[in-house]
Amino acid sequence: MFLKIRNLLSDADIARLRSLAEELNFVDGRVSNPANQAKRNLQADAGDPKYAESVQIVSSAFARSREFGDFAMPKRVAPPLLCRYEPGMKYGAHADSAIIQVGATRIRSDLSCTVFIADPASYDGGELSIVAGNQVISFKGEPGEAIVYPSTTLHEVVPVRAGQRLVSITFIESLVADQHQRTQIYELNEVAALEGNTMKWENRMRLDVVRQNLMRMWAST
Repeated sequence: MFLKIRNLLSDADIARLRSLAEELNFVDGRVSNPANQAKRNLQADAGDPKYAESVQIVSSAFARSREFGDFAMPKRVAPPLLCRYEPGMKYGAHADSAIIQVGATRIRSDLSCTVFIADPASYDGGELSIVAGNQVISFKGEPGEAIVYPSTTLHEVVPVRAGQRLVSITFIESLVADQHQRTQIYELNEVAALEGNTMKWENRMRLDVVRQNLMRMWAST
């Protein structure tokens, strides 16, 4: 299951991230995954003094997004990382690592997220392509748009042919690790949000009992 979040970032966020991308030092993307020969991109240098600001901007956007919280049910979110793709760069087909090292902590990657920063008209190629069954779904979002998808999926960033692709990526450990269980809770929550006010109070409370008990059964805090 995928979630597209429109306008995750504000116009001011987008402008500042683009400015930071001009000021920050970028390093070879394989520094965080040296064994992956399919990876050819650039990522913000975590040692750069301005790196923390880029992390904070995107982290704050996630924190204020109800859509993201309702869908991902986040327990922990890895620091968002600015990534840049120049012409010829790509990230070949891969699945994200199950365990992500974040400083002295390790988080399980249940969900992955790409936040688009560059205008899609400013670069050619660079689509995020995700394998879903026997189909491939491609995403090339508007500035400030995000796509959240299961980290278990096979996906790639196709080669950039012209221009510059700028995104921020992160990984989420959910309170509910199992994708099927998380989807059931999400759907019930959506029904409650959309139809709750039209239901009889007794029926709404019964639905709430089911929702809360499933969360109690499946969530790990």
